[in-house]
Amino acid sequence: MSAFPARLAARPTPALGPAPTASRHPAASRTPAARHRGATTAPGRRAPGTTAAALLIAAAASGISGPSLALPTAAHALRVPTASAAWLMTAYGLGLLAGTPLLSGTAGRRGPAALVRAGAALVALGAAIVLASPSALLPLAAGRAVEAAGAAGLTVAAFRIAGRDRTGRSTGLVAIGNAAGGTLGLFVGAGAAQLLGWRAALVMPLLALAVLPAVLRPAGPAGRAAQALQAGEAGEAGSPRPRLREALPLGLLRRPGFRRPALLMLALATVNFALVYGAPRRVTALTGWGPLPTGAAVASAALAGALLSWQLVRLAPALGTGRVRVLLAAGSTAAAAAAAFAPWPPVVLLGSALSALVTARGQGVLTGSAVGGLAPERQGGAIGLFNLAFPAGVAAGPALAGFADQTVQFLY
Repeated sequence: MSAFPARLAARPTPALGPAPTASRHPAASRTPAARHRGATTAPGRRAPGTTAAALLIAAAASGISGPSLALPTAAHALRVPTASAAWLMTAYGLGLLAGTPLLSGTAGRRGPAALVRAGAALVALGAAIVLASPSALLPLAAGRAVEAAGAAGLTVAAFRIAGRDRTGRSTGLVAIGNAAGGTLGLFVGAGAAQLLGWRAALVMPLLALAVLPAVLRPAGPAGRAAQALQAGEAGEAGSPRPRLREALPLGLLRRPGFRRPALLMLALATVNFALVYGAPRRVTALTGWGPLPTGAAVASAALAGALLSWQLVRLAPALGTGRVRVLLAAGSTAAAAAAAFAPWPPVVLLGSALSALVTARGQGVLTGSAVGGLAPERQGGAIGLFNLAFPAGVAAGPALAGFADQTVQFLY
């Protein structure tokens, strides 16, 4: 149930030499990593700002699942069916889908600090629209989409900050924050709705603003260094269009080796986020629990599944790519069936955990499969295009689950 794939971030910034501002920080001169604010971090050390980046991305990710348990209350206030209120979740996925390439191709060219500022501004604007709008679905969904576009920028910025550490430890910590925010958002959103009203569950990404100072301090100098590096590499940094075309090489969709894993990733993400919408309602229907205990149970199950996905790393090389794909597809199908049809709450929770597991593991396995065989200079754009399957699933999952809820009634 993680909010976004780790590999969406730009490749790690190579060492760039001492930052011009290093002399203003005497304490920073004690270690090579501190002296090179814009450089790759020293072996064994996390990139500066990694902990703050993990908190930032957790807040951004909470916006995906935060409204799930507040949807019945929101639907009642809006005088629409709960399935129609699911558009408040779908709109977030659409905002992620649009915001990721847009902010990466514009503000992203100026480094992580510019991405953080642009993302925070959009999050604040989207939240203001949500809080100030009348009780009508359309403006609320629009506000959620603007919020999500900002959250997409914060997500990419967090991974870029962590990407200075080439060992992968910093990126791993940020990925854990990503998964934790996306799953615990169910519980935190339910609590916020009970304490502050249902609109509070729609503006969970506002929590990211609390860690902006801690993120901007390490992001600022590196952002300027990254801008200079990208300008030197591209030779055309003043023109946004080539950068956007590089980020989204649509011609790859004609390549079966890319298209098949991308479609499987889309299916896994769609099922996963359909269960973000449907599994809590199913558990409530079977147990009669309120939003808080339901949110705690479903979030705990999904988080456990996401963390257990790391165990598949050891098995994947021995099984081979083809068998892993079959296991991912079978696991996702079994998760959907268990969550939709099982008459026992523990089995529904098991389905939610299994879906989180295969989705989290599928991101790494399928990304590698999709870009395998491509020239190194094409892999960055291929990863960017591939990872758009994830926010597409965020958008499609709740919409499809809401449609099924309204027509087939398989969630109750």
